[in-house]
Amino acid sequence: MPALEPYIIEPIWEQFEALLPEREIDHPLGCHRPRIPERLVFGKLVEILVFGCAYWRIADESCSESTLRRRRDEWIELGLMERLREISLKAYDRFIGLELADLAVDGCITKAPCGGEKAGRSPVDREKGGIKRSTVVDAKGIPLGTLVAPANHHDSPLLEATLDTLEPLGELPDRASVHLDRAYDSAATREKLAARCLLGEISQKGKSAPLRAGMRWVVERTNSWHNAHKKLVWCTEREGQVIDFWVAFSEVVIIVRRLIREGWRRYRWESRPSRRP
Repeated sequence: MPALEPYIIEPIWEQFEALLPEREIDHPLGCHRPRIPERLVFGKLVEILVFGCAYWRIADESCSESTLRRRRDEWIELGLMERLREISLKAYDRFIGLELADLAVDGCITKAPCGGEKAGRSPVDREKGGIKRSTVVDAKGIPLGTLVAPANHHDSPLLEATLDTLEPLGELPDRASVHLDRAYDSAATREKLAARCLLGEISQKGKSAPLRAGMRWVVERTNSWHNAHKKLVWCTEREGQVIDFWVAFSEVVIIVRRLIREGWRRYRWESRPSRRP
């Protein structure tokens, strides 16, 4: 069973391949061991992202565990996954259109059993190691930016840094609304939003939630899309930049999947699925 459908992974790989730098063979005798193909390594990293298994479980005679880690670190150093994420967002905005008049922000806590730079005591898991993803999405749940922090950090102080991830998108629409749950209900939060000329739609503490939770449900759905990639649910990475790599990889998959789903009704292309994804 493939980790992802070919109509999703192939467009991602084609764009990722275009970002890879050209490599020259400079061995004087040409007798060095051949480099493992980038496509093979990329496919195995996709399996690690989706299934959440250890590197050594995916490694085989075609590609070792050390090769997977080493190639991952090379791509992190080049910033390829962040660039791919920006390209995916621009493609979605060009063909479908981001709805930035309504934003939603929320945090999601997952496990980090090995600790690490971005791990902290989880308040919902008996103070075991955990990380928190603070994500901002548009009105349709497209992830626009994610901040990873220790699980014991409160949602409200992370709001400003989470909104800072929107800077590559440029200016937001005038008086855009930010939909938040009651964890953000404070004067400090309203002051931060007012300083950015944003309107806060915040659930109030001490009052029961309405039957319809407004626009906040889209970020909850996006959190579930992230958690479908088990590498984020059970994160065994210790380095912060590696965690950011996997989060960006997950968001690339989410954005491309939504782009194909929304574009299926509007466009025709050669590899278009016969049925709506």
